[in-house]
Amino acid sequence: MRLGTAIVLLALGAILTFALRVDVNGIDLQMVGWILMIVGALGIVLELAIWGPRSRRRVTHTEGYAAPVAAPVDAPVRRSTTEETY
Repeated sequence: MRLGTAIVLLALGAILTFALRVDVNGIDLQMVGWILMIVGALGIVLELAIWGPRSRRRVTHTEGYAAPVAAPVDAPVRRSTTEETY
């Protein structure tokens, strides 16, 4: 479940619980709303826990002159940084 889906479930559950006053035979819409809000909140928590900033790893690659070649002390160094998500 992605973050957008969890937010939609949370909003739909809040609408069913607090804003809608309809009696449907055999279904308690307020209970369905509470269940959807719980599932949406759980989805948000899990999404942030699994895909939060701590699960990303920053990798830095440094490319410079090779050691055997006599390079000046102030030689330019090229660095590239990529974000890896798992």
